[in-house]
Amino acid sequence: MADDSKRKNRLTSGLAVILDGENRKKSSQKTHLISYCDDFGEQSLERTLEHIFELPSKTINLLTSQVDANVISSIIKSHYLKQHHTSSINTCREGVSAIVDSSGPSIVKLEESSVCGEFQVIKPPLLIESHAVFTSARASACVWKGKWMYEVTLETCGLQQLGWATVSCPFTEHTGVGDAEDSYAYDGKRVIKWNQNAEPYGQSWVVGDVIGCCIDLESDEISYYRNGVSLGVAFTGIRKMVPGLGYYPAVSLSQGERCDLNFGAHPFRHPVEGFQPIQAPPITNQLAISLLHCFSKLLNMWRGERTSHKLKRFMPVDELYDPVSHGICMELFNALDADTESVEYISWGPLLSFLMEVFHDQAPHDYESLDRVLDTLLKFPISTLMFEHLLSALSYHCKTASILLRESPYSGSYPYLALACHMLRREDLMVAWWKMSDFEFLFEGFLSQRSPNKQDLQCMIPSVWWPGSCEDISYESSMILTTRTLSEAIDKIEEKHRDLCCLVMQFIPPVTPPQLPGSIFRTFLQNIILRNRGADRNISPPGVSSNSVLVSLFAVLLHFLSEGFSTRGCGWMSASASNLGFLHRGGQQSFPLPLILKNDPHRVEIPRLGGSYTHLSNAHPVNVDPETEVVRWEEGCTDVEENRITHLGNRKPCCCLSPDVNFSRISKIPLRYTTKASQSHCSSIPERSAQVAAECSAGNLNDDMADKPSTSDQSDSEFYNRPVQQMRVVALESTSSSSTLVEEELLDAMLLLYHLGLAPNFKQASAYMTHQSHSISQLEETDRQIRDRGSGEQLRRLKEARSVYREEVIDCVRHCAWYRISLFARWKQRGMYAASMWIVQLLLVLSKMDIVFSYIPEFYLETLVDCFHVLRKSDPPFVPAGMFIKQGLASFVTFVATHFSDPRISSAELRDLLLQSISVLVQYKEFLAAFESNQAATHSLPTSLLSSFDNRSWIPVTNILIRLCKGSGFGFSKHGDSSSVFQKLLRDACLKDQELFSAFLNRLFNTLSWSMTEFSVSIREMQEKCQMIEFQQRKCSVIFDLSSNLARVLEFCTCEIPQAFLSGADTNLRRLVELIVFVLNHLTSVADPEFFDLTLRRPGQTPEKVNRGMILAPLVGIILNLLDASHVNNIQQNDIVGIFASMDCAETLISGFQYLLEFNWAGSFKGDVHVAKLRQLEDFSGNLILRTVKRVETESDENVCCICYSCEADAKFVPCTHVSCLGCIKRHLINCERCFFCNATVFEVVENEKL
Repeated sequence: MADDSKRKNRLTSGLAVILDGENRKKSSQKTHLISYCDDFGEQSLERTLEHIFELPSKTINLLTSQVDANVISSIIKSHYLKQHHTSSINTCREGVSAIVDSSGPSIVKLEESSVCGEFQVIKPPLLIESHAVFTSARASACVWKGKWMYEVTLETCGLQQLGWATVSCPFTEHTGVGDAEDSYAYDGKRVIKWNQNAEPYGQSWVVGDVIGCCIDLESDEISYYRNGVSLGVAFTGIRKMVPGLGYYPAVSLSQGERCDLNFGAHPFRHPVEGFQPIQAPPITNQLAISLLHCFSKLLNMWRGERTSHKLKRFMPVDELYDPVSHGICMELFNALDADTESVEYISWGPLLSFLMEVFHDQAPHDYESLDRVLDTLLKFPISTLMFEHLLSALSYHCKTASILLRESPYSGSYPYLALACHMLRREDLMVAWWKMSDFEFLFEGFLSQRSPNKQDLQCMIPSVWWPGSCEDISYESSMILTTRTLSEAIDKIEEKHRDLCCLVMQFIPPVTPPQLPGSIFRTFLQNIILRNRGADRNISPPGVSSNSVLVSLFAVLLHFLSEGFSTRGCGWMSASASNLGFLHRGGQQSFPLPLILKNDPHRVEIPRLGGSYTHLSNAHPVNVDPETEVVRWEEGCTDVEENRITHLGNRKPCCCLSPDVNFSRISKIPLRYTTKASQSHCSSIPERSAQVAAECSAGNLNDDMADKPSTSDQSDSEFYNRPVQQMRVVALESTSSSSTLVEEELLDAMLLLYHLGLAPNFKQASAYMTHQSHSISQLEETDRQIRDRGSGEQLRRLKEARSVYREEVIDCVRHCAWYRISLFARWKQRGMYAASMWIVQLLLVLSKMDIVFSYIPEFYLETLVDCFHVLRKSDPPFVPAGMFIKQGLASFVTFVATHFSDPRISSAELRDLLLQSISVLVQYKEFLAAFESNQAATHSLPTSLLSSFDNRSWIPVTNILIRLCKGSGFGFSKHGDSSSVFQKLLRDACLKDQELFSAFLNRLFNTLSWSMTEFSVSIREMQEKCQMIEFQQRKCSVIFDLSSNLARVLEFCTCEIPQAFLSGADTNLRRLVELIVFVLNHLTSVADPEFFDLTLRRPGQTPEKVNRGMILAPLVGIILNLLDASHVNNIQQNDIVGIFASMDCAETLISGFQYLLEFNWAGSFKGDVHVAKLRQLEDFSGNLILRTVKRVETESDENVCCICYSCEADAKFVPCTHVSCLGCIKRHLINCERCFFCNATVFEVVENEKL
């Protein structure tokens, strides 16, 4: 009884013992829980504590008092610390010396006196940015003996030189680390190493890389590591140094470059065995490691008891947990209180490792154990500072984490994000994070993802396959499995990004006056925009965010707007009872005008469609109150009613297709996708939200695939748009608040993020896809040549070339696969399609409000066009081409067709962007059909194209016209690809507006004359140099193509509007004939015909595709069109043969026609080449020869025109009185109103009979 009374208030014995001690440090999941009883059937409390603290048996005497934190603390002090000697562990650090200043000798930093240029510390201790053209500096410590290292984390991936230098190495604005004798550097931008001279070395680096700079003064070597992987020895035989005069860590950065230097202030991200940090770790580090190890053992015991069968008479570990854990933390925090400078190091090192071990980096996570640990730690005041540093460490690890190929999808930054999200669900930790001065910097770190380089992709996608490849067939299934696994890893990370952003959105800061949910997230978005306004420039300004931050934030907003907020606790964002994603709700749409009319600080420098905001506010002040106005309209109101596609109607847009519909089998990519594979890429995110499926899946899209003619006859405005029905401007609802984060605001930010972050990535992806296709063609051509050649030196060279092409193909396939995985997820395509629908309708609605339209930011239009074409070219395709425009984006055709010449768009580049879109789309018959069935396009496009044919836009206009006129000229055997609709519309537009057509024809003549002249000059330059330079050859080929297209357009004009050449004044006909003679002369008088033909072809083109017939055919067509029209029309005609005969080059003309008749038309054009027409040309040539007579000597005849020497000088200029023929004068006055003799201004032209 006495013994029982002594134990009345103490914990009874009983223990679950963890064995398998050899593996306990490697994995807590491998421990086994078993029972142990002594001879009396009871395990003592003292033995339990001895096990936790790894003390020898019988070390702890019988405990007579209640076990609490103080008792545990006493055990740690009196037994544990003595047993393990944690404070006396000291590694030899001989061979390093530091400059002593006010911060103490143990802190290594950049030596201010060594800085050449300007460094700015972005975040302590050593996250620096160069603000000079080239900035260099050394650290405040040097090494002369031993093995040492420091780490550099890249915040940007431009020109940086990282390495070591002695104090004697000079730094200037042009020379830095590696440019002197005892100075060594690695530059991953240019993939070279520097020691006075540059040599190839290492790998290209990317943002987020951690570069380990190691110096081995025992072997006299310098080496570098990238993310813990050795790049090999860079320098050998470096000069030995004496104590106090050694090698300093040194860096050189070009302007705007940022990096984070770690000399040992934090634990290394990728420590290298045998190398020590320049700055010694704090003395409390080993103590923290040991105490947290004991804490881990306690947790494992507690876990074991909860997961195994509880045996009789065993002590409940749950009762032991609180005093032991509290005692451990008491000792830890007591040590940290005595050395507060070590809190940061402990948080980044032992604490982070301990929490990750508790939480588990792979699912399922141990949330319960983590919560118990957090509860214990947060009881101590200093823990707030510790958790602030811990959040910084987690953010940093997200930046530098690499996605690895493994069976589990929990890779990359996922484990750190998952831990941070769970911690931040605690209000006190969220408040602590929000109060940190670098809150937004850490937020960006959480959203960062390190992009892979070539070597990373080789590890991530080891097996590569593409259609038609000679690789092992097993590589195909291996690559499918690989991409599926990587897609799942990306999905997991993006899901955590959304969780984190939702936590910030829901957070209500403890301030007065109180703020609404979303205010903190809005501020973050605005500041991101403010910092990255110049990110789209060729040279980005300092301080811009990592591209991955913009991409991640865009993906978060896109998912919220497309899939909805309801499942993530942001209910105030959902204004619809059905909880549909904002972009898929349909029905009545609204947009608050303040988003575009207000000049918020974060949008000051953003250009608008009408120019700068300052200019617009002065020249066109808004006539609505920007604080209270919102525009509303019904979805689809900009389309013809019978062809309207809406989310709430019977005919659904492409973004509402059933997830079972899979179009990946028509992919052109080097990877086959199956339905199962394509859907599994987003397993954590439904391929389509249940709400969208429920609201939008009714009805079959295929039911409405048939073309329906437009019957609308509305509106004749200058820039044709259908009147927007049910569109109105109303006051903002009284329940709204300027502090409430609205979905339209997120959409506005998302569009800018796309413009700044996504557009460059998609451009790069497109470049890789183009290069991949080109490389595959080269590889196949090389394989064909190898098969045709049995042996020899040429065969050896071909095999070497094949090896190069194969490596290029494999590299492109890997990059394309990565872009497909990271950018082209199905849900992203769906959201981008819905966003395009939403924005184009908004632009059409606002285009009816002239002044408001001018205030729209340019990035709205740029993002719309880029997003549209990204989806159009996506591979695998989002939907078949025939459905892409018709099932939701008909409004895009309306917008580009009616606004590419809109003067309210001040930027010529933007107008060109719209015109280029038309030029690209009409090349495809499916998209051309969309233009033909679009009422706005048929109404405005023909006239706008003719008026836009100017010095700037003539190339895209020509490409459009040649496509619309395709199939109607001489030499064409196919007429199915022609657009009879637009050909008729173009003819009607020319006949209706004679002044417009005359101006267009004049510009067409001038442009064709210029292009042929430029072509001839380029040919002559290459012939004189006797060599074919690739650039000049490409230039000649392009100009020849353009000249051929211009000639085809001119042929179309002679076919559809022959009266413009045959009736009235013969100016047009004479200019036309001169052009024909000019072209024939250049094509038939070439000294080296073979050299001439080679210049026409671009690399990869065959003679059958590019030859002289391309421009000769339209010349023949022009002549025949005029002859046909002259026989049909009964009106007075200009004399075609006579004008040809009047040219002062009879021999050139006759030989030119003979060349046309003898040309190998059958070899240039397949099928029927109009043999009968050639007979007609032969007859015309005969008549021309008969009409051509020898000219009379005219040098002494004062009445002959001295310009053309073929007509009488029957007119004179007034007032200068110079004389010429009326035809030459009229043609000259088309382009210039000055006399071509004396350059005097011409007021009048007087004909001969009036003289």
